[in-house]
Amino acid sequence: MASGIIVWFLMMTTLKLNPLLVKGEQQVPCLFIIGDSTYDNGNNNNLLTAAKANYPPYGIDFPDGPTGRFTNGRNIADFIAELLGFDKYIEPFATVKGVEMFRGVNYASGAAGILDESGIHLGDRISLNRQLRNHKVTISHMSTLLGNNKTLTKEYLSKCIYIVGMGNNDYINNYLLPQFYPSSHLYKPEKYATILVQQYEKQLKTLYRYGARKVAVFGLGGIGCIPAELDLYGTKDSGCVDSINKAVQYFDDKLIPMINDLNSNLPNTKFIYVNSTSIGIGDPSSIGITNLLDPCCEMSSTIANGQCKYGGGACSDRASHYFWDGFHPTETPNKVTATRAYSTLLPTDAYPFDISHLALL
Repeated sequence: MASGIIVWFLMMTTLKLNPLLVKGEQQVPCLFIIGDSTYDNGNNNNLLTAAKANYPPYGIDFPDGPTGRFTNGRNIADFIAELLGFDKYIEPFATVKGVEMFRGVNYASGAAGILDESGIHLGDRISLNRQLRNHKVTISHMSTLLGNNKTLTKEYLSKCIYIVGMGNNDYINNYLLPQFYPSSHLYKPEKYATILVQQYEKQLKTLYRYGARKVAVFGLGGIGCIPAELDLYGTKDSGCVDSINKAVQYFDDKLIPMINDLNSNLPNTKFIYVNSTSIGIGDPSSIGITNLLDPCCEMSSTIANGQCKYGGGACSDRASHYFWDGFHPTETPNKVTATRAYSTLLPTDAYPFDISHLALL
């Protein structure tokens, strides 16, 4: 078995993958996803947690129904996989087996954060540190299948793309919930952002040590505009909670300097930054979205307040709604985010370049 996989591996690593040759051609051998509920596709399904989405009406527009994706259809990770030419979506760590992991693994977990404690009031979740440990387990399995050849394994991983999207829950399910977490009492917003980014950079360096060489880091965007925060804090003239967006902007503003530092100090690697705020700015009606405020699904009133009610109803005009539940976008904005991360519409969408260019390296 191992020798057969090594032959397959060598074919993949010597193949010149050019996305311009054939439409839909797979541009990289594998895709790994590290993140939160924006990217989760089933890792929380069997955890003891309120942060789950493996029940209706989640997945109402997804071919396989409710799979654990926190939206009505495809999430950002799904669309990026499509854009990179994968013929199947990347499997969650919870269920991936054998040679399938050579296509990549999705480690993302709803309620997970950069900080281990973020989201703990909801129950179990797979923090960024735990996701990194899970990736180490994957690498060990891959190495075994490659005849315990660590050099081949690292060479293979160096050709993969890594999507990393973390930080939302360090605000939504930590800093912005003073009844559960002390962080907002201990730190001013800018200091808290500094602490987060310092920890984030250490974790991304760990990912590099594990073999990652092509990494796209997604920013957070307008957390102060999501329905769950509007319900808690009300709105100002902007239609959003400006103080929250300002706090989150401190975090996002520190990501490009972090990216520059990583690229300067880690040889033979390229980190890029995807500017979710830039992508989120524009005329929503141009993509058919006319409702920016109301969640599409019926809301839960349990501890998972802001998520869809189990078996609850959903609006019929889902393509015109920005938000699916109190926290997460519908499939339409997910597609826009992934598309502009892959191929920028504006120069501010990604830095120093987009995912399509990252794939060519």
